[in-house]
Amino acid sequence: MNRILKKSEVISLATGLTRPSRDEAEAAVRTLIRWAGDDPDREGLVGTPDRVVRAYEEFFSGYDDDPSEMLKRTFEEVEGYDEVVALRDIRLESHCEHHMVPIIGKVHVGYLPDKRVVGISKLARVVDAFARRLQIQEKLTSQIANTLQEVLQPRGVAVVIEAAHQCMTTRGVHKSDVTMVTSRMLGAFRDNGETRREFLTMIGRTSV
Repeated sequence: MNRILKKSEVISLATGLTRPSRDEAEAAVRTLIRWAGDDPDREGLVGTPDRVVRAYEEFFSGYDDDPSEMLKRTFEEVEGYDEVVALRDIRLESHCEHHMVPIIGKVHVGYLPDKRVVGISKLARVVDAFARRLQIQEKLTSQIANTLQEVLQPRGVAVVIEAAHQCMTTRGVHKSDVTMVTSRMLGAFRDNGETRREFLTMIGRTSV
């Protein structure tokens, strides 16, 4: 039997889970401040729970986005264009699902159209929709590529992500200047070496 939702309850579009209230979220931040050893009621921290919750609303706004819906509007008047479309150096800001610290880098997206194309801003929005969730880079790479393939039905999709993980640079092994590279190649980019090399050249790489 389905539970009747209260008016104040909000459901996450991506997961279907009910979110805690804003008051509950702020109380959780106050608890973490106390756990860290400080006083959430002192002057410098009294507004921090509200600020953290507002920051989380921005950091994790992807849970309220539908990446597939973003790609629904396409264009067929392309005068027969059938070469690679690539968008490189898309700014990536995400958070590691293991430690909830930032993942910062860039995403390169390419696809080989089959009669229709999508507005390039939509490619960046799809990246943001998945990035603004708790993530691991491997899953993020696949989610972006798989969604583009499923919705646009192109002849191929390529996604390469280069990112630094603060769970590695600011804690644990403390290794700075380390970049993780992941890729997902589908269709022509997986099966055709020339097409794959063309995309890699476009994004300034020789391999992944």
